[in-house]
Amino acid sequence: MMKQHPQRQPAPAPVPTASTPAEARKLAENLMDVMSALLGVIERETELVRAGKIREAMTFEAKKTEFSRRYATTVAHLKASQNYLSQASPELLKTLHRHHDVFRAMLQINLTVLATAHAVSESIVRGVNTEMQRRNIPNTYTAAGRRAAPGPRQITPLTVSRSL
Repeated sequence: MMKQHPQRQPAPAPVPTASTPAEARKLAENLMDVMSALLGVIERETELVRAGKIREAMTFEAKKTEFSRRYATTVAHLKASQNYLSQASPELLKTLHRHHDVFRAMLQINLTVLATAHAVSESIVRGVNTEMQRRNIPNTYTAAGRRAAPGPRQITPLTVSRSL
């Protein structure tokens, strides 16, 4: 039997760090820009979900993914530069932390709206399924006078089309 060697993954490129005031300022600007862009997309998506326009809200997925990727990259850069920023620009770091806290609060609102929409839609689907099953199951009773449990033949699967 031949042994297979796992393929070696190339080492990830080191995350660049800010080492000058200009680089620190540019990093802060990048983070503020990407947070603003991501919040803009998320706020629009939240408005559409609240209005029940799910299909329109889904069109923002690609932009949200791209801004999320840029956000993660910028945050990694910020973390790698934290020592320099805390020594050379502590006020800038504090300002970034404050803005990031607001950003996280806005994200939490979006997640709450999406979780509510998910729970409501799931409740509707479960209600429709329960009603379908109730109508399709015959009313029969056992010898003891209790309602008989339905067999597998009486249970009708629910099919949902996501393309509507």
